[in-house]
Amino acid sequence: MASSRKPPNASIAVALSGGVDSVVLLHWLKENTKVRLRAVHVHHGLSPNADAWAKFCVALCRRWKVPLSVFRVSVKRKDKGLEAAAREARYRVFANLHCPMICLAHHQDDQAETVLMNLLRGAGVRGARGMAPETRYRGKTLLRPLLGVQRQSILDYARRHRLAWVEDESNADELLTRNFVRRKLGPLIEERFPGWKAALARAARHFSKKESGQEELLRSYLRSKGLKAPSEKKLVEMLKQLGAGGARTLLEHDGARIRVYRKRISVELRKDDSFPPIAWRGEARLSLPGGELRFKRVRGRGFDAVTLPLLVRQRSGGERLQPDARRPRRTLKNLFQEAGVPPWERDRLPLLFDGAALVWVPGLGVEARFQAGATRTGWLPEWRPNPLFLRNSGRGHAKIAG
Repeated sequence: MASSRKPPNASIAVALSGGVDSVVLLHWLKENTKVRLRAVHVHHGLSPNADAWAKFCVALCRRWKVPLSVFRVSVKRKDKGLEAAAREARYRVFANLHCPMICLAHHQDDQAETVLMNLLRGAGVRGARGMAPETRYRGKTLLRPLLGVQRQSILDYARRHRLAWVEDESNADELLTRNFVRRKLGPLIEERFPGWKAALARAARHFSKKESGQEELLRSYLRSKGLKAPSEKKLVEMLKQLGAGGARTLLEHDGARIRVYRKRISVELRKDDSFPPIAWRGEARLSLPGGELRFKRVRGRGFDAVTLPLLVRQRSGGERLQPDARRPRRTLKNLFQEAGVPPWERDRLPLLFDGAALVWVPGLGVEARFQAGATRTGWLPEWRPNPLFLRNSGRGHAKIAG
């Protein structure tokens, strides 16, 4: 049996349940590496045989001269399933171990079943990636050296080396989701797709690479905006929310607001750039809290036939614009959606009004009845947002892959 990944030369704790997978993992590490090994057995107390399993592990480790720690835990289901509650209890033990690395005995069949269950539950890319060969958990490194090894190879190894192990009777309980997949669904799939386990495990590796790429993309993007790198846990959660969220998704990080619109991430450093109505009397430039309005005189473009001063103010709701005389007047909301302007940018844009009549909107254009004719000289406005306050657009966005 060949491991999918050799652990480094350091102190490692092996999660030893007493089942064939963890027994083989401990034996393989003992025989093929020079690491300082110890074993950890978590006594869940869920089976009438739990004491016997703990005694088996104690005897095995004594025979192999491997230090063993046995931890009794209380499994609290609350609103979780039994499997999830037991896993949570185990991981609490792992988090408190005085050991930097912990080896788990998950193998290729486990990976395939995990991916299948995640997909059936409607998980996205993160669920499709299954389990990683190496992850971080509360300051510990979790290693899964057997993730690329088929369970049949593990059984062959155990028999070849005449190893003993215990059998968990709950593995026959098909009310548990994993057992149902393993004992009922898996064999049906096997009839039509004999290589499904290897195929799903391979797909998980591909999805994992894609997800890791997204993590690095987001990390680099935030760094380019002068923001601190989030912790791995927070980065994962941010990606999850940004990938699944809609236009109202809002994350706070390092004093900035992070949003997503049409799969593009935008960062705001400024918290408030609202302003009261301001009169424009024909100046070439008009400074506003979020940027600067610039005006130039051009022939056949811009707006004409207005009486100065014009009023510069932000949206109050219900405004409509007709930038094309051949099309009907429409709400700014519809026009912004069509132009791809993110919702959080719309209310801060400076609009030009002639009395109560809307004249011009950044990114949308001039109201048809105010547009300068081909032979007339009009005012052409330009909105330049302050880059310090970040209205990221175009190349300034990080993109979330679909």
